[in-house]
Amino acid sequence: MFGPIAKFRQRLQAGEVLLGASVALADAQVSEALADAVDFLWLDLEHSPMSPESLRSHLLAARGRGVPALVRVAGSATAFIKPVLDAGALGVIIPQVQSVEEVRQVVADCRYAPQGQRGVGPLIPTNYGRSNWDEYVQQANRLLFVAVMIETAAAVAAIDAIVAVAGLDAVVLGPWDLSGSLGLLGQVEHPRVVAAMERVIASGRQAGLFVGSGMGADPAFAWAQVRRGVQWLQVGGDCAYMIRGAEQLTAAIRAQLRG
Repeated sequence: MFGPIAKFRQRLQAGEVLLGASVALADAQVSEALADAVDFLWLDLEHSPMSPESLRSHLLAARGRGVPALVRVAGSATAFIKPVLDAGALGVIIPQVQSVEEVRQVVADCRYAPQGQRGVGPLIPTNYGRSNWDEYVQQANRLLFVAVMIETAAAVAAIDAIVAVAGLDAVVLGPWDLSGSLGLLGQVEHPRVVAAMERVIASGRQAGLFVGSGMGADPAFAWAQVRRGVQWLQVGGDCAYMIRGAEQLTAAIRAQLRG
């Protein structure tokens, strides 16, 4: 169950830079098709209408291909987190966190007692009740990957307290929302935005957390984030890949036709 996310952690600890794809389309064949091209899948419930049934299918497809699947939920409330974990997600990414108190609640919702207060009902993660319960709880509390997105000015201001929350595994930059929160929407290379991101990266790394970043399918920006210290990057996603591939192909053929 936890093999792919354990390997994900090991690779990050070894200093590798890992690249992932966002998945928003409902058909689980998308996850299966992308699995061999990326290091992880970022299943997006924040900006897509994906149903619980579709999410479960994506998670099963990812498990079948041995690729870690992290789910960006719609918000930090318990009701957003609990069913995703019980569906078999190996990690969660929580968007738009604002305070250390909110992050503490998130971590508590992701860990079983006594480390937290996660509700008990993990049918899929326990192989439908066949797994040894004590072993499952130990693995879940140790290996489940909990990440929060730092994409507001308030979260940047509280970053030193946020990264000190026990049980948190990673902070993830949301450059575009962060730029908007700073009054510079879309200006992700503006000095003020870069300074805020670098503050988050430095604080996270100093606390021993893994630092990730969301972003579009932009190799130049990805390399810039890596140089700043980001270790795992969601670089675009399914719909963007399809559009870009189609536009490049048709443009190349039309150029030949015109020639």
